[in-house]
Amino acid sequence: MPGPHCACAWWTSVTQPANQAGARHFSTNGHFSTEHRLLKLLGVGGVPGRAMPTVSVKRDLLYQALGRTYTDDEFDELCFEFGLELDEITSEREILSREKGDGKADGASDVVLFKIDVPANRYDLLCLEGLVRGLQVFKERIDAPRYKRITPADKQLQRLFITEETSAVRPHAVAAVLRNITFTPERYESFIDLQEKLHQNICRRRALVAIGTHDLDTISGPFIYTAKPPADIKFKPLNQSKEYTAPELMAHYRTDSHLKHFLHIIEDKPVYPIIYDSNGIVLSMPPIINGDHTKINLKTRNVFIECTATDLTKAKIVLDILVTMFSEYCDEPFTVEEAEVIYPDGKSCFYPELAYWKETILADKINRKVGIRETPSNLAKLLTRMCLKSEVLEDGEQIGVEIPPTRADIIHACDIVEDAAVAYGFNNIAMVIPKTYTIANQLPLNKLTELLRQDVAAAGFTEALTFALCSIDDIADKLGVPVTSTNAVHIANPKTAEFQVARTTLLPGLLKTIAANRKMPLPLKLFEISDVVKKDGSRDVGARNHRHLCAVYYNKNPGFEVIHGLLDRVMQLVSVSAGEKGYRIKAAEGNPFLRMHFIVFLLTPISRA
Repeated sequence: MPGPHCACAWWTSVTQPANQAGARHFSTNGHFSTEHRLLKLLGVGGVPGRAMPTVSVKRDLLYQALGRTYTDDEFDELCFEFGLELDEITSEREILSREKGDGKADGASDVVLFKIDVPANRYDLLCLEGLVRGLQVFKERIDAPRYKRITPADKQLQRLFITEETSAVRPHAVAAVLRNITFTPERYESFIDLQEKLHQNICRRRALVAIGTHDLDTISGPFIYTAKPPADIKFKPLNQSKEYTAPELMAHYRTDSHLKHFLHIIEDKPVYPIIYDSNGIVLSMPPIINGDHTKINLKTRNVFIECTATDLTKAKIVLDILVTMFSEYCDEPFTVEEAEVIYPDGKSCFYPELAYWKETILADKINRKVGIRETPSNLAKLLTRMCLKSEVLEDGEQIGVEIPPTRADIIHACDIVEDAAVAYGFNNIAMVIPKTYTIANQLPLNKLTELLRQDVAAAGFTEALTFALCSIDDIADKLGVPVTSTNAVHIANPKTAEFQVARTTLLPGLLKTIAANRKMPLPLKLFEISDVVKKDGSRDVGARNHRHLCAVYYNKNPGFEVIHGLLDRVMQLVSVSAGEKGYRIKAAEGNPFLRMHFIVFLLTPISRA
């Protein structure tokens, strides 16, 4: 019995040859002969790129920390109320299977993972500890903790001296100590993961800040942060079995999938930054690698944290976030031992700052900006639920808000207004007609698109929305088209092979949609009207968007007449008739996977009215 068939068509406006000036053409592809060829043509996989950081937490560990369990829908709703998004429920095995194939997933964990999208400026929510703390305060189960900087009982502070040589490469450094901390495998994993999240986010891939964490019991202060010529640096890097000079180290990590991305930060510098203890033991060569001698483990009780930076403000924020998140595991929770940093000019600073600061805002301003009517006392309660301890001032109209060191995202009164809106609930804000008079008009292209969507759907087709990025193979090899002829816009540093170029056709996305829905009853009739992107040297951005319509019919029988009928209907809707003065179909050379391939020439321009 023959396998399912797929008939498809896509239409787009392009420039015609000189002898057909002003005309437009459409192309129509035939059907695939068998399901096997269709799937071979497709290739399936990939997940969308994300603008916001994504935190992966183990569901059971999260529920244990929250003190209760939720259904998936309940937790999704809780995240939405808190201004987050539960992006995906998955497992390590499922992720590896999807990204690298079933063979690579053998032995992977089946523990359920929640992938939660977090706002890019909420550094305090990038780990399980901060996420749980924020949710517990939001649900009013606990009060926001008070973070304290303490001095050792013997008054012997850890000291970090910065030399003048560092000014040529990374001039700033901050430091702190987590004293008497207790690690478990889960806490240790979260501690390392938070550093990586911060490196990728606020640290700008270590270009602005690099974090180093060390077992304080294996070293002795004071510490020296200096910079030396690469040939003068030699130490045993983390998890290596021998010592390397700095040039050897850079060559060694040039093929490392993780560290190779950071080498460019210092490799062209005449000197490399390096941190020593009082005995000459290397703590780290920032921003590349720590020394193996000081690596932390589950038995580590005292952690020395140093952050070297080109941006001192960012370094302070990173240090504050790291110590506030994990100080809850110290014997004296939420306390951090300060360290002294001495600059080349003799100036002395103490870190972490853990600074609290206050802001005053009118309750009426919050009500007007959000569009609600709440009393000052209720607004103060809402802000307190967002870890912003608030109280109504004596005049009864203003609210005093205390911003903790974990909320580096609060820099202006409008940020406080936003938190009040989140705590109130966006769905609880009444919709009203704006008082500003405006006259809006839909763009002609978008108006035509919306009208076509309705009529194509009325013809029995289901609309799909696919990714604007795809792999090079999707638009070239898998469609039997040379990559040089695609005129595609390439992504400079694609994070995954599934998103290397901007799509030049809608067809691969619809074919992948079919492949992912093979269990659905046949026939499948899909369409999409969206933009594709092609290079255009005449534009200031070097590319141009084109609006395309693509439709696919998938069944056990070819059904090419269904697609042909849809084409005729679309031409009828845009008032273009068949014939010499309208549109006509002409056979053309096509994809070897396709039985039929047509070019449709549109000889009459479509009116924009």
